[in-house]
Amino acid sequence: MEEQTLRYLRGRFGDHYRRSELTPPPFAHEREWGYVPWTEGPGETYVRHKSLLDLGELSDFLARERPRHVYFSAGRYENPSATTMGGKNWRRSDLIFDLDADHLPSAEPDDSYGEMLAKCKDALLRLLDFLETDFAFDDLTVVFSGGRGYHVHVRDEGIQHLQRDARREIVDYVRGIGLDPGSLIRTEMRGNVTARVLPTDGGWGRRVHQRLLAFVDELEALDEADALARLQELDGIGKGRAETVYGAIKRNRAAIEEGNMEAGGVGIRTLVDSLVTEVVEAQNAPIDEPVSTDTNRLIRLPGSIHGGSGLAVKRIDRDAIDEFDPLADAVPETFRKHDIAVEVTDCGRVELDGDSFTLQEGELSVPESLGVFLMCRGRAEKGQE
Repeated sequence: MEEQTLRYLRGRFGDHYRRSELTPPPFAHEREWGYVPWTEGPGETYVRHKSLLDLGELSDFLARERPRHVYFSAGRYENPSATTMGGKNWRRSDLIFDLDADHLPSAEPDDSYGEMLAKCKDALLRLLDFLETDFAFDDLTVVFSGGRGYHVHVRDEGIQHLQRDARREIVDYVRGIGLDPGSLIRTEMRGNVTARVLPTDGGWGRRVHQRLLAFVDELEALDEADALARLQELDGIGKGRAETVYGAIKRNRAAIEEGNMEAGGVGIRTLVDSLVTEVVEAQNAPIDEPVSTDTNRLIRLPGSIHGGSGLAVKRIDRDAIDEFDPLADAVPETFRKHDIAVEVTDCGRVELDGDSFTLQEGELSVPESLGVFLMCRGRAEKGQE
């Protein structure tokens, strides 16, 4: 990044912070703070082990330092500015989830930035289903990271003192790691009979049961020969077992809807076993696992600007997630005022702030939001006005 570009971005980030009111996290004085200043050259300088006593009033610090990135810790400490983790004297930590497009199995190399973020939002909604429905967490903060995904901060009292191993169990659950199909089946009394039942009311059992019913619907839409062929595509189901399963479905659809695995005998249970892997692959939340197990993790400050995109790290109300468009709603108002000159070094198509741009190399006049985006991503330098 050229010196002129660096000075411009640092100055405009400062303008943003002087005009913005940022809300710090709860118990901000008990957290470690860190930031990345604007420096020349290809590398970055990471300043950490700071407390708010070191930085001063947060709004004053941001307006004065105009950092490229700003972070605070999930952990709360007795001495947050100690330079060793042992010296900080850990007290408790939020539980943080990070969804990044780099970890999405569905991401394709030729996805546009917008397509990548749309896939990440789908993963966010799956994650929230686990956190809200399966774990019944209710103190959640959802944040667009300003870059390639989303963060979720869980601050329920019940998770605050969990150590890494316990947090690992939560991670394994939302990722579906080690999920044993047999563990989903429970034994219940149905009338005077003991039955093996797939839960329909929650957890992975609910997800597998919903997929089972969708698969049954698929079979019933086919003629018998095609339905038997479809069943034999699944692991563990040959011709004879396919006929057994198909017959059980025809006779016992209502029982299957209730989750009764006895209705189709071994065949239905084999069908469920075959579907579990598919359900886990399709419905797990592909989080960045080390972030959630780390009680000392630093995470981006909502309201700050991501120095790699020029977009805001933005809190999102729970009922606004579906409609949230990160490439429009996270554009800082400070950068919407006028056009600027940039020297484009990496041409191509860019979508931003509700518009689409096809850029050629060379000097161009562009909306400032686009210019900041390009400069932050290393695709342009500041041009002469």
